[in-house]
Formats: sequence, C-alpha cells, structure tokens
Amino acid sequence: MLVSEFNYYLPQGLIAQVPLHKRDHSRMMICDRGSGEIYHSHFFDIPKYFKKEDVLVLNSSKVIPAKIWGKKEDGKSIEFLFLEEKEKNTWEVLCRPAKCVKRGDEISFAKDSSGQVVGIEPEGKRVIRFQQGEVVSLLKKAGFAPLPPYIRRKKGDLKFRVGDLDRYQTVFAQKEGSIAAPTAGLHFTQELLDKLKDKGVMICDLSLDVGLATFQPVRVQHVEDHRMLTENFAISKETTRDINNAIKANRPVTAVGTTSVRALESAYEMRRVRSGQHTTDLFIFPGYAFKVIDRLLTNFHLPKSSLLMLVSAFAGRDFILKAYQEAVRLKYRFYSYGDCMLIL
Repeated sequence: MLVSEFNYYLPQGLIAQVPLHKRDHSRMMICDRGSGEIYHSHFFDIPKYFKKEDVLVLNSSKVIPAKIWGKKEDGKSIEFLFLEEKEKNTWEVLCRPAKCVKRGDEISFAKDSSGQVVGIEPEGKRVIRFQQGEVVSLLKKAGFAPLPPYIRRKKGDLKFRVGDLDRYQTVFAQKEGSIAAPTAGLHFTQELLDKLKDKGVMICDLSLDVGLATFQPVRVQHVEDHRMLTENFAISKETTRDINNAIKANRPVTAVGTTSVRALESAYEMRRVRSGQHTTDLFIFPGYAFKVIDRLLTNFHLPKSSLLMLVSAFAGRDFILKAYQEAVRLKYRFYSYGDCMLIL
C-alpha cells in the first residue's frame, strides 16, 4: 500500500489559524459508514447522536506550554520544543534551527534559567541539562502553546499567547504531559458535557501523553514500512469497567480523537480492555481489525499522515477521501483549530 494513496488537495486558506469564538460552534460533518451518506451539522448538536448508556471516551491529558525561545551565548535565538524529561532537570528537546545547536552550548531561556547541551540526537533533537530550577515552572512562566507549524505565529508573539494557552487545551484536561493537544476534544464545552451526562451518556476518560509519535511524518514509500514512536497512556479501572460492560452489552463506544483510539485498541487483551499504565507504538492503517471502538469523533488530518491512515482504516479510504473532498468544496476549516467529523 503506497503512502501516496492517502494524499489530497487542500487550499492553504482552509487551514484554520485561530479557533472560533465559541468552541462548540465548529462545523461537524457526519459520515455514516452503514449508508455511505455524508451530511452536515454543528458541534453543539452532538448530544442528539447519543443515547442513554452510550459510552464516550475522552483523552484528558493536559498540554504543557512546551514551546519556548532560548538564546545562545552569541545572541542567536533558537526555538525549542520540550519533549520529555529524561532524568531530573535533563530534557530531550526539538530545536530549530538545529544545526546551530552544538554539544556544550549554553542556552539561556529566561532570567536565571539556563542549560547546557549535553547530547546530540537525530532529526533536530538535543538533550539539555539545566543547572537549577524547575523546568516545568519555567515553561509555565515563559512558554507558549506548542502549536503545529501550519498555524502561523511570529516568534514570541504575545498577542496570541494567552488565547492559545487557553484554546489549545481541552476543558476537561487533567494530567500534564502532552506536547500537542488531543484536538478532537477541543470542541467540547462544559455545558455540552453536562448535557450529555444529563442524557445518560457514560463519559469516560483515559490519559495518553501526546508526543512526537502522533504527528511524526510518514517518510517511507510503503505504508507497511512506517514505524510509530512510543507514547505512554493510562486507563483507570472505572473506565475499563464501563467500556467492557458496553462491549458485552453491544452498546456503542465512541472515541474522541485518534489518541483515544490508539490507547483503547492497544489496551485490548484477552477479549477485554485492561486498566493500568501502558505504552503503545500501535500503527493503525487499512486492514486493521478494530476491537473496541464503534464510532469516532475526529478533526481533519494532514495528507499522507498516520492519522489520516487510522481514520481510513476505520471508515474506508475511498469514503474518507470523498468526505475530505466534500469538506474542501464546502470550505470546512482544517486541522487543529478547525472543524470535525463524527464517523458513525
């Protein structure tokens, strides 16, 4: 299977640069796998697609303000994305331009906060050791939302900082650990969640820390040759109980976002979803047999991405590409701050 089979044309003007004023006013395309129909709604109408005791699964991981600019001793400014703490005060980072960042370089980030480059890794990654101070506290004080590069912001643009920190975060986020938002969840408001609960919908959560694996480019020619990086996730006993009961009773399980899908499918073992701390490098592409989810709420994804392949595995490549063509024709807003689709 060729990666090129998952390409589509998208005018640049349809890539959403800012969120809508109201989270739940995004458009929602409904894709019915059974009938092959595509129709259109708005996200604030989502409760009407659920019945009592249906299960809705959210990824409640919280985004850290992981993007920050630092300066080398020669005054050159470098953009850093903090990926993971490898050990106390030692972080793996992605930097741009990476070629300017050498082993031994001292980087200053804010007043009284600096670190030394102690490791060089492939694809623009470096390891920085900080002398003192709590790095997460530094990021919360001076960091920016880790928006993807297709959302254009000027370096250190304070005009958007507060708004992005708020809107590139779900209203139900809890445990810090993600460097990208589980964007399908951005459309929910607390009012909508309350309406769903009042209707008797069982809202469950898990926590998958969104990392590089979710948005790493697919650089191979054949889909089967792609390898996912590892991400960590956790599922509580309460969540697995509700999901397993729903599976037994043949009640639909709706995953919010591709990260929830990968977590649920990865945790399925011996005919049930297992609770606890897990890791996953699961790559879902057409031909995969889904074991847990029945429906999927998801945003529109980049061409030739692993996320588009996952959605195509769930609904069929031809059906999904048809839906994307329809979304382009009707000028839906694409990607992280864009509109969404509910696949039934």
